[in-house]
Amino acid sequence: MGGNDKLAQVRGRNPWRWIPTLYFAEGLPYVVVMTLSVIMYKRLQISNTDIAFYTSLLYLPWVVKPLWSPVVDIFATGRRWITSMQFIIGILFFVVAFLLPAPFFFKATLGIFWIAAFASATHDIAADGFYIQALDNEKQAFFVGIRSTFYRLAMIIVQGVAVMVAGWLELRTGNVVGAWRYVMLGLSVMLICMAVYHFIVLPSPVTDKKRKIISLRSVLREFANTFITFFQKKGAFAGILFLMTFRLSEAQLLKIAAPFMLDSAQSGGLDLSTGVVGFTYGTVGVVALVAGGILGGVAIARRGLRFWLWPMVIAVNLPNLLYVWLAYVQPETMLPVNMAVIIEQFGYGFGFTAYMVYMIRFSEGKYSASHYSLCTAFMAIGMMIPGMFAGWIADKIGYIGFFWWVFFSALPVFAILPFVKIKD
Repeated sequence: MGGNDKLAQVRGRNPWRWIPTLYFAEGLPYVVVMTLSVIMYKRLQISNTDIAFYTSLLYLPWVVKPLWSPVVDIFATGRRWITSMQFIIGILFFVVAFLLPAPFFFKATLGIFWIAAFASATHDIAADGFYIQALDNEKQAFFVGIRSTFYRLAMIIVQGVAVMVAGWLELRTGNVVGAWRYVMLGLSVMLICMAVYHFIVLPSPVTDKKRKIISLRSVLREFANTFITFFQKKGAFAGILFLMTFRLSEAQLLKIAAPFMLDSAQSGGLDLSTGVVGFTYGTVGVVALVAGGILGGVAIARRGLRFWLWPMVIAVNLPNLLYVWLAYVQPETMLPVNMAVIIEQFGYGFGFTAYMVYMIRFSEGKYSASHYSLCTAFMAIGMMIPGMFAGWIADKIGYIGFFWWVFFSALPVFAILPFVKIKD
């Protein structure tokens, strides 16, 4: 089968029919598991210590994702993995909704979210591989911005709209558990409908097929070569430390920002309602994040990563001081809160571009896809471990002390920057 056969297959299914929804479906479960769960558990009276520790463990599937990514290629087509994972995650969210009223809901729903996280990571592998198989090089480049936009749209829908709906239901019914049950049921239905939709509209490129099962020795040899060549890269040690420390501050802030906004003023929080947090953190903040990311991409395209690396790392970390200020002042109006979130998220979006470009440059070579997966695994470790202890730190030293701690947690990445090798 040649390239013309592949294109003939693809022409039958307009990419606009499935790429936006595919990457919306990729983003949705990730944001539910990693972000929505934090807000939901806070509203259900779980402590910051437990929320941060146990929801950070949900990063584990993305840490070990490179170890089972070959299985996705060997045992089924990308198309089948995509639709199956979407359907399974939809069912799992239904189970979460069913379990919320139970006295043991926290442990039970965490277990379900953990399974959903593995399914979501598997969906990521299949979707990204399918994207390459179903599109020629020109279309792959064209749709990069589209897929990123709809992934971010999933963040707005989950962190923003879904949380605002939960807040509205909380006020209307007076039943916090019931409100979050309806939200999880809605997300469940959304994913199941997308699974059905993608079963109908996804193309069937000729390259999307199960691999022939090769010998165990060959598989192990390829695994070994992938890891050996990764650690043999020039500047690998400094690069890995950079990957693990770049998000050290964010990993902790991400687990406590929403609980801080929801907590009572007496506890040091901002005493905001669920709906207001959904609007501020999940809508306004995400729009600022996207805008910062766009500007960051333009900046690196013009002057290169080497020029922008230090300014972008500063842009990620300096705005965290605004949370120190919010904790001190505890403003009673929303304007300063919104402005602080906008500045912090815009700075993060702008600076995070450097991190993404660095991972791409670091991964160049024979095993570029596998090495990129390893980079994302180190990134996930850098998010998981610090996040696990963020709630305990916040509970021990209070929100003001915690946000100072977050700010100074940026020092390790600045210490490593002089040793990071940059390819431009």
